[in-house]
Amino acid sequence: MTRPDADLVDPDADVRVPTRQGEPRTTPWPVLAAVSAGGVVGALARHGLQQALPHRPGGFGWVTFGINVSGCLLMGVLMVLITEVWTGNPLLRPFLGVGVLGGFTTFSTYVLEVQQAIGAGAWHTGLLYATGTPAGALAAVWLGGRVARRAIRPRGPVRDRPGRRRPPHGSLMIRERHRGAGR
Repeated sequence: MTRPDADLVDPDADVRVPTRQGEPRTTPWPVLAAVSAGGVVGALARHGLQQALPHRPGGFGWVTFGINVSGCLLMGVLMVLITEVWTGNPLLRPFLGVGVLGGFTTFSTYVLEVQQAIGAGAWHTGLLYATGTPAGALAAVWLGGRVARRAIRPRGPVRDRPGRRRPPHGSLMIRERHRGAGR
């Protein structure tokens, strides 16, 4: 049996979600062009940073670390904006997410630099780099999503009926009438 979303460009996009029903059903040339153009932009930015700020072989790759962590932070922000704010353009995610940020981040260079550090006898540096990059990347994508979600939510209580107040969207506040329920 074929899944209904088997031929999506974005296989993780749930077409049952109304904001994702406009996702392309096949791999159209505009999506490939968006990914390619974004990849060029991201890769050139990364290359420029790495050329401007080289590091010695066997040392900690601070530029690559910064590129990967900042790219993950931006990915966290981007995913919130694309899924909750800019939901109408199906080429935005392929261009910015897959293209620009995919071309900008470079986990293959990170692995190569870890190997070079260990090969140069800098075991502590290699181990720190090997564990610090994924930890920093995961923390950054979480933080980016958290900050973006906080930035887009409405400020202050929202009134949905005259005289009735409710907490802002996404707030963890508990309304008074729900306190003590079940006691």
